[in-house]
Amino acid sequence: MSKDSLGTDINAVARLRGTFRLRSGQISNEYFDKYRFESDPMLLRRVAQRMLQLMPDGTEVLAGLELGGVPIATAMSLESGLPAVFVRKAAKEYGTCKAVEGVRIEGRKVVLIEDVITTGGAVADATRLVRAAGADVAAVVCAIWRGEGKPSISGLPDLAVLPALTAADLI
Repeated sequence: MSKDSLGTDINAVARLRGTFRLRSGQISNEYFDKYRFESDPMLLRRVAQRMLQLMPDGTEVLAGLELGGVPIATAMSLESGLPAVFVRKAAKEYGTCKAVEGVRIEGRKVVLIEDVITTGGAVADATRLVRAAGADVAAVVCAIWRGEGKPSISGLPDLAVLPALTAADLI
């Protein structure tokens, strides 16, 4: 599987043309709908396989970030046999009252899984939550880096950001 082919295939299903109101309130004639590739089982498998190639040695647990990282982490877990946990944006206020749901992560080497990173704010928040749960956050692996310059998370210069694809790959 070539990076270029995967990027082209993702772009073909996820880049929509029409009239869209963006989060900023601006109107655009183009929109990138990441859930289009995450909900396509064949593309999701290819993305998961590509992301697994980037995993640091010794990874023990995959941590999918709410919402887009959850299906990818699940697919990666099924492909690799590694357990997965799911990181909420905040601890829920009922039941277990946890921000990180799933297997035990205390003292384990965890890799955060995200779909698309542009600024990394959600990754920074998730990193704090996973570390507070006692895990060693080894890196973040994302499907697509849409940020500027070298992949990195502001405020976390030592956290490796390993993208399967960049915006330039979405031809």
